[in-house]
Amino acid sequence: MTPVLLLAAEKESAQVTDWAARIGWVVGLALFVALVYWLMREGWKWRGTLQGDLPELPVTPDDPGPAMLSTSGRYHGSTTAGQWLDRIVAHGLGTRSRAELTLTDAGLDVVRPGAQDFFVPAAALREARLDKGIAGKVLTEGGLLVVTWEHGDRLIDSGFRSDHAAEHHEWVQKLNSMIETNTREGAER
Repeated sequence: MTPVLLLAAEKESAQVTDWAARIGWVVGLALFVALVYWLMREGWKWRGTLQGDLPELPVTPDDPGPAMLSTSGRYHGSTTAGQWLDRIVAHGLGTRSRAELTLTDAGLDVVRPGAQDFFVPAAALREARLDKGIAGKVLTEGGLLVVTWEHGDRLIDSGFRSDHAAEHHEWVQKLNSMIETNTREGAER
């Protein structure tokens, strides 16, 4: 054989001999990931503690009346009104979930399988609009139905995405019409 062929035949990958160092790195990385996850979870719980002054969420009245509008979709969370990154996590408002929305004369009923349901009384509704984002979710322009409502001494924005996004405009018109009527009736009293 020629010397070049002998050299080529002898070249092989070096075998891994330092298994302890590799296992140490893997364990260290796993511990780092666990630490980051734990810190995120503690931050979420701390945010809930800071928002502990938020009163309990209203429940649906026994007879809310006939449904004016109804849809199903996703609830993407709630934030302090006007601050789309200031997520509210108290009372489960920060939990994303499927949702069924029903608008009646009494208010907006939000039924969330696997999460806490809540009801927004008609008198607490302040505004409805189309937007592109809320904490943790950004969509195309107008892809999110945002309902502003008052709870305790806070204004809250709650974001919804219907399974049929074309319904959003009808929801905005109906909610704003209802809010305007309630405001006018309140001023006449």
